[in-house]
Amino acid sequence: MDFNVSSIKTSSDGIWQGENPLHYAFPLLIIQTTLVVFLSRSLTFLLKPLQQPKVVAEILAGIMLGPSAFGRSEVFTRWIFPTWSTPILESVASIGLLFFLFLVGLELDLKTIRKSGKKAAGIAFAGISLPFVFGIGVAFLLRKVIKGVDRVGYGEFFIFIGVSLSITALPVLARILAELRLLTTPVGEVAMAAAAFNDVAAWILLALAVALAGGGKAHHSPLISLWVLLSGIGFVVFMFIIVRPIMNWMARKASCGHHIVEETYICLTLAGVMLFGFMTDLIGIHAIFGAFIFGLTIPKSGDFGGRLILRIEDFVSGLLLPLYFASSGIKTDITKIHSLGSWGLVVLVVSTACVGKVLGTFIVGMSYSIPVREALTLGILMNTKGLVELIVLNIGKEKKVLDDETFAILVVMALFTTFITTPAVMAIHKPSIHQLQLEKTPKIKENNLRILACIRGPRDARSLITLIESLRSNKNTNSSITKLYVMQLVEFSDRLSSIVMVQRARKNGFPFIGRVLRRDDTTDQVTTAFEAYSQLGRVKVRPTMAISALPNLHEDIIHVAEKKRAEIIILPFHKHWQMEGEEEMEIHAGHGWRTVNEKVMRQAPCSVAVLVDRGLEVNEIMNSMRVCIVFFGGADCRKAIEFGSRMVEHPAVRVTLVRFIQNFGSNFDEVERTLDDTTIADFKIRWDKQTVYDEKEASDELVEQVLAIGKSGEFELIIVGKGMFPQYIMAKLFENPSTDQHSELGPMANILASSGKEIKSSVLMIQQQAFGCENTKDVNSKVASQC
Repeated sequence: MDFNVSSIKTSSDGIWQGENPLHYAFPLLIIQTTLVVFLSRSLTFLLKPLQQPKVVAEILAGIMLGPSAFGRSEVFTRWIFPTWSTPILESVASIGLLFFLFLVGLELDLKTIRKSGKKAAGIAFAGISLPFVFGIGVAFLLRKVIKGVDRVGYGEFFIFIGVSLSITALPVLARILAELRLLTTPVGEVAMAAAAFNDVAAWILLALAVALAGGGKAHHSPLISLWVLLSGIGFVVFMFIIVRPIMNWMARKASCGHHIVEETYICLTLAGVMLFGFMTDLIGIHAIFGAFIFGLTIPKSGDFGGRLILRIEDFVSGLLLPLYFASSGIKTDITKIHSLGSWGLVVLVVSTACVGKVLGTFIVGMSYSIPVREALTLGILMNTKGLVELIVLNIGKEKKVLDDETFAILVVMALFTTFITTPAVMAIHKPSIHQLQLEKTPKIKENNLRILACIRGPRDARSLITLIESLRSNKNTNSSITKLYVMQLVEFSDRLSSIVMVQRARKNGFPFIGRVLRRDDTTDQVTTAFEAYSQLGRVKVRPTMAISALPNLHEDIIHVAEKKRAEIIILPFHKHWQMEGEEEMEIHAGHGWRTVNEKVMRQAPCSVAVLVDRGLEVNEIMNSMRVCIVFFGGADCRKAIEFGSRMVEHPAVRVTLVRFIQNFGSNFDEVERTLDDTTIADFKIRWDKQTVYDEKEASDELVEQVLAIGKSGEFELIIVGKGMFPQYIMAKLFENPSTDQHSELGPMANILASSGKEIKSSVLMIQQQAFGCENTKDVNSKVASQC
């Protein structure tokens, strides 16, 4: 069916009026968007086992929808992607691209780039210059071999080819580093800093190329290019001298008492993205440059930038951006690479891009004394292309600098170099034999207590400080020193906000906690509190961070516990409670965090504690804190006593030990009760005058007895071992539907962590896991066999 473009209507009257919705702009756009999102998400799922970034799947989805695959069918093209719909699709996709480039500018912190040092700058320069020089040679060859290319001016063609070979995609690189667990390693930090340098340089070169290209007009003259360049420079100066102070003022005014950003400022900023995009398009440079420069002017400190990202990134990255890949795929015809000579050019371009990037980065890395394996890894990482590369190529095609065949060759190059990054790095960057042997060596016993405490956010930080404070001895002895490794747990996802987190982590050292908690723009209370602990002399705080996808986060925790020889890992429970008026509200962090805890408890090389927080707050002057150790018997409960014993030495902590006497069977009595009695006796002899000891007979009402302790309000914290209990107690728990089932907590902690039972105390569940001595699993198997 032929269409007059000027007569195209937005929506149809429906099939009952005899109209086909696919002949109208808006219904067709809905179908196109749905198809693009479904196909890209399906390919993302299929490529996930290969640890490929999402951008690879999106590029493949776009190519598949074009004339290289589905588009070869005339029926498919006529119904789903007719020629008249292309301008509409590209317009919507360009809006998504505009806002995406604004987000890219928002995530780049120029101060961080300046502070990255000579190493990152040198690596970035080598990673750009050598492939750029190689690209000039490739461009010369392409002009000789491919017909029609020589009609384009030398300057713009060389620059486009050079930029396409030398660029590094920062967003894609960050996601690959996160997948490979390299984000917070020295290699990852250098790669991120160098990629940031690379991004800025590439956009400057691309702006130069666009100015020279002039849209392929025959009357285009060097004088016009000069005016475009001067106007672009003037625009950048205007943005940083005039607009940037305005945005700083707006960011300060936007955040009111409860960090609520006023809608007016958000709307003005989003309108600014469109306005400044129009200004650069008016100058003769692509609209995305205006959006990118505007993103750079947004202040990176405070909450304003983060809230902007959270407002628009899902809609832009999840819905609009895949449309850009689809519109790019429609322009990509792999069949244009039809001859053996053309495929030879593909091999040449891919080889040149890889050799130039890897070789340049490797040589400079070696000059900075980076080990050979790490320098090679760095070179491969810097060869990541992805979305930014596709933007460059589309602009080149739009400006008629790149023909169909050259465009297809460069798209294949971008796809291949990004695809091979992950497997190549996995093959090269392996732990050294020395490191593996070090991790397998037996842990050294020390008098100092080494704690690895994991936190997700401000609430966890407050309760952690209270708990660690209760462990701090008042004695001036070396044996009472506590070494606290605080690990911030960050779930890395495909969201751009994750990259912003990484940038802030690299800049601040101890990330996010203070920024989230501070009550004003100048006070960083939590960071100050941890620094104060370091100065106390008996608590040495060492901050660290884990940035990984949620299914892999437990591996980082276990690795750090082994490396730091931690004696206990403290994990936050995946739920906490807070009072809203007279009602108790349950806050759920998500089942993924529960899975993290379960995996750590199964694989940890040391004891593990889970803190169920019901308001274990930090006070400037710590009043008397009441702690109850509930003892049932077994290795876990003995570890709970060992942990609680350290609290007795704190002058403001009052410890009560409640022992429930229970009968598990004769074999258990002989093996375990002797150890239990010895532990209790030692505790009473050492701390009799400073603690309260209570002994109770465990009856069929054991569940009610434990609940009574939690409901009493007498204790701020209850410490309990995970343990294993007889079948009659387990059956009683399962027959009560109001008791939440949390497998990582154990029976009694599970009761105390259940919702709706009016329990006021926080709970610390401890699982003993000391290899080479008593093993909780062995004891539990004995108990289970007796029940």
